Amino acid sequence: MSDIKAIPDGATAVTPYLIVDDAAAAIEFYKEAFGAKERFRMNVPDTDIIMHAEIAIDGAGIMLGQSNPDWGSQSPTELGGSPVSIHLYVEDVDARMAQAIAAGASEDMPVTEMFWGDRMGKVADPHGYKWSIATHVADKTPEEMDAGMRAMMSGGS
Repeated sequence: MSDIKAIPDGATAVTPYLIVDDAAAAIEFYKEAFGAKERFRMNVPDTDIIMHAEIAIDGAGIMLGQSNPDWGSQSPTELGGSPVSIHLYVEDVDARMAQAIAAGASEDMPVTEMFWGDRMGKVADPHGYKWSIATHVADKTPEEMDAGMRAMMSGGS
């Protein structure tokens, strides 16, 4: 048996991989907006084009790379948007939303108390991805969540 781990240290079984127009700019934005730490980057030889990079936000890994039609990869801006959104749990949703907006994200939804027990807001980043940012503030039973969803859907509170 090999001593090589099937899932390397610092990784999880599921890791988002984001394709962006400008990987270097995206890394800098994620650092400023979400406090990301760059783990490493790998450029196409003899260029400044990032083929693959890894960042971590509060310990959660995200891989990313530059769009390139020769590699079969396109960014959300090239595709007219992305159906994928990223949910980010943080200690202080209000502070992190303000940080993301100050870094250049646009607010899609202000921080709101949600019926399932989170305070959550939404932003769109300059690279075409949508982010839900939340702090869990209450543990709700399935019955409480059902009642809250019904109230929301009927226009109540």
